[in-house]
Amino acid sequence: MLDRRAFLLTGLLAAPALVGRAWAAETAYPLWPSTPPGAGGPSGAPEISARGAITNVARPFITVVRPGKANGAAMLIAAGGGYKRIENAKEAMPAARWLVAQGITAFILTYRLPREGWSEPPVAPLQDAQRALRLIRAMAPSQDIDPDRVGTLGFSAGGHLMGMLATRAAAPLYPQADPADALPARPAVLALAYPIITMEPPYDDTSARRSLIGRHPSARQSREWSVETHVRAPCPATFLAQAADDPIADPAHSAIMADACRKAGVPVERHLFSSGGHGFAMGRPGTPTTQWPEMLADWLARQGFSRG
Repeated sequence: MLDRRAFLLTGLLAAPALVGRAWAAETAYPLWPSTPPGAGGPSGAPEISARGAITNVARPFITVVRPGKANGAAMLIAAGGGYKRIENAKEAMPAARWLVAQGITAFILTYRLPREGWSEPPVAPLQDAQRALRLIRAMAPSQDIDPDRVGTLGFSAGGHLMGMLATRAAAPLYPQADPADALPARPAVLALAYPIITMEPPYDDTSARRSLIGRHPSARQSREWSVETHVRAPCPATFLAQAADDPIADPAHSAIMADACRKAGVPVERHLFSSGGHGFAMGRPGTPTTQWPEMLADWLARQGFSRG
């Protein structure tokens, strides 16, 4: 388990979800048996802002939120924040609440941030994402989860991270830490809301790109860390939701991903809403984005992630 301060942090973020809900208590699990791979990084416990964004992630972890009646499916959630912070309170916890209402066990990923002094800045969060998927599959028997029904849900920069996980699941990014690392890291499905996809011009003017690979990356770096570059036939079925008036992630990002999926023969469904901006989480009131969770529920049911 995590140290007490980190556990209390996850409890603070989760507390609103528990009111009036018949769910099991949340539990936080460290991703790595000791220190994460690679050198560097911050020290101390995670820090939380007034609005619930997390920074100072020295020891990444997953927080499991269990439904009262699980249907055997699970989703790993990665909130956004431009790879500068992790918007767990704004995005990950509302998503977890929504998922458990569908009978799906939710795992919130608190990943390392590349700007916090790690020796391999862009690799660190992807190492954590790979490890998280493998660890969920290793935990599947104890969590009443079908290891073949573990998917991913990502928002903004967290969408980039989940996209990279889905497309680079087999990349050897770290030495095996324990038997869990022998398990596959590719998710069964990939759902992305207002994701950052490409790191290449002209759509690369994002905080995610600057945080991940710097202000002046080489053409090779930009291509290597663009999700669409790695889309191949083994990639999972993909669901995309975005607003046409998104000022942060140009709608071209989700269009680029949809096009890459179609070219590779990967099933894809894209929904572009007329308004809603960026960061609408599970839907911004007064905009068409309030429709996207129901669309996601229907799509998940078609992928075998039944509502139970």
